[in-house]
Amino acid sequence: MTSPAQEIKSRLDIIDIVGEYLKLKKVGAGYQALCPFHNEKTPSFYVSPERQTYKCFGCGAYGDVFSFVMEMEGIEFREALHLLARRAGVEISAAQSQLRSEQKALYDVCQQAAVYFEKQLKENEVGQRAKKYLLGRGLTEATIEEWHLGYAPDQWNDLLDYLQKKGFRKEEALAAGLAVKHPEKGTVYDRFRGRIIFPINNLQGQPIGFGGRVFEGDEASAKYINTPQTLIYDKSRVLYGLDRAKSAIREQDQAILTEGYTDVIMNHQAGLSQTVATSGTALTQSQLSILKRYTDNLLMAFDMDSAGNLATQRGIGLAQSAGFLVRVVTMEAGHDPADMIAEDSKKWIQLVEDAKSVFDFYFELAFKQYDPKTPEGRREISRLILPLLASLNDQIEQSHWVQELATRLRADESDIWLALEQTASQSDQPSAEAEPSRAKSRALGHLSRKDRLERRVIGLLLQDEKYHCLVDKDELKMFSKWARDIISCLLDKTLADKRSASRELDTLLNVLALEVEADQVNIDEEMAVCLMELRQMIIREEMRQLSEQIAQAERDQKPRKSQQLMKELQRLSQDLYNNHAPKAKD
Repeated sequence: MTSPAQEIKSRLDIIDIVGEYLKLKKVGAGYQALCPFHNEKTPSFYVSPERQTYKCFGCGAYGDVFSFVMEMEGIEFREALHLLARRAGVEISAAQSQLRSEQKALYDVCQQAAVYFEKQLKENEVGQRAKKYLLGRGLTEATIEEWHLGYAPDQWNDLLDYLQKKGFRKEEALAAGLAVKHPEKGTVYDRFRGRIIFPINNLQGQPIGFGGRVFEGDEASAKYINTPQTLIYDKSRVLYGLDRAKSAIREQDQAILTEGYTDVIMNHQAGLSQTVATSGTALTQSQLSILKRYTDNLLMAFDMDSAGNLATQRGIGLAQSAGFLVRVVTMEAGHDPADMIAEDSKKWIQLVEDAKSVFDFYFELAFKQYDPKTPEGRREISRLILPLLASLNDQIEQSHWVQELATRLRADESDIWLALEQTASQSDQPSAEAEPSRAKSRALGHLSRKDRLERRVIGLLLQDEKYHCLVDKDELKMFSKWARDIISCLLDKTLADKRSASRELDTLLNVLALEVEADQVNIDEEMAVCLMELRQMIIREEMRQLSEQIAQAERDQKPRKSQQLMKELQRLSQDLYNNHAPKAKD
């Protein structure tokens, strides 16, 4: 059965849609334009009418008609689906229409609740104290107004009564996370009581949830409570303040990520309008995917207490795997951005400008937490730093930090390299299902040479079935698992099922094919060079491992084993010579 997305794509031409946003120029079989996702003077943005795909050969952005509209409009897939469905004249199913109606009701009730909370901050007696607290934190009257901050009275049913008078039902308040039902008594009451309220908006600026902060009273209460998961609010996919920050993030080509609502607001007040925060959750892949639409550069500004360190470490790894260039704004333990801005905004802005590289941060963190003079300390420092070094594709940069680590640990550099190789070998290969999102999140500059060769081979094979004979099934062991799975399906003529089941995979394959088309290469010659270089990589890796085994055998005073390994090394050296071929161009 055809999905609504497939039906929409069959009715719309990506050229027409992209042409509404960009000035397209016909070039060969496709169209070119200046890329809307990065600044450029020479067009590198290419749209293929045949494959219904776009690709920027400058910044690496690619996708289909849905991802293009999502990027340009700053909307989610569901919203792009409905927008393009209207354009294509495709009827969304009755179930989806019902879902849309339920969502609209939740948008409306959240909007009315935001009005209520804001009014209470201005008029309620305790609300006035809440406002005084906010002013004491450094927020201005104008900022409080601009961000529509509010107050929830410490009463059980005030919001519910207000909403019912406005025509909303208890069920809608429950569905929006504004009310709670007692599990035993069955009574319904307000979720937010006696708290300062921070409205959480979607990318269009509509309230979809709320964060509530205590400011006086019972210290045993949770400092923050947040709207639970609803039809319109998923905390793992929401970044607080992004509706206000997205333009500044694009302009500055940088996002500052903090932990708290007040951190975001105070940064905006200080002129750092590119600031956002996670919404009561650890940083997620979905949040990073949304940020990726606007920038590849991320500054992380988390509290440097032990919990903050862990959050920062997890976030750094996740962001780097998503292709972000990450820097870290370091603060003293117990300090947060909001308080630092209130004390001295210029000092905070300087800290942001002086943000550390990931490696500087990790070295500082590791050598501060552990004693490099003890075996235990050296082990913990290595455990923290080596996985990060193993992820580096730039060999010169990697060599620099290996030397730095060896110097500071007073260790032999060769031992560090050996430990690094062991760390790298323990990392798992991505699956074929994981590769589309992995590949999409990494610009070409972040891909290893092997990644590029594997992607190129797939793009070459996709040109025509007659080229499938150029890859022997025995050679599949040279490829990473994700590429091996895709090529196997290509050779077995079973790839169509995988493509129809995954829009991301289908888009990735179209782009890989498009890259080959745009280069207009001789496919037989290109394939020969790619496969030859992959074989050379495998041989060189085997030779490297053998060299390590020979060195170990010599240290263990095992001459016979060393001689056997040396013969194998000589055989591989001959294989490498026999497999010599001109280098393929990057």
